[in-house]
Amino acid sequence: MRMFVAALVGALFGLGLMLSGMTDTDRVQGWLDIFGAWDPTLAFVLGGAILPMALAWRLTHRVATPVLGTAFPPPPDPRLGRNLIIGSTLFGAGWGLAGLCPGPALASLAWGGWGGALFLLAMAAGMVMTPFLRHRFAILA
Repeated sequence: MRMFVAALVGALFGLGLMLSGMTDTDRVQGWLDIFGAWDPTLAFVLGGAILPMALAWRLTHRVATPVLGTAFPPPPDPRLGRNLIIGSTLFGAGWGLAGLCPGPALASLAWGGWGGALFLLAMAAGMVMTPFLRHRFAILA
């Protein structure tokens, strides 16, 4: 049951990304181009994502366990660390250059062509290499 609901929610999320324009790389790059031809319409997508998530986080304080899981994940660490700053900078640079982030890249895999597939391969390579590079940089520091 849990896997079925996860697949259903993933499909709904992908449909939402497609309908909102988050899989359109030109539109996303227009959103990020605040000094050029800025397209503010994706602000509604951002607000539409933050509002239900804020309500969901508030509800976790009232419910002991999730309906389909064993425990809620712990809240994120509110401190800004070096890894968070470096990671978010790289994420933002990649998002601005490619116009895709992981969710929309997966959602557009079926019609993204070679560019979308190449983006996913590069993203997967980065995910695999990150623990190795983090360990290597920790040794050098």
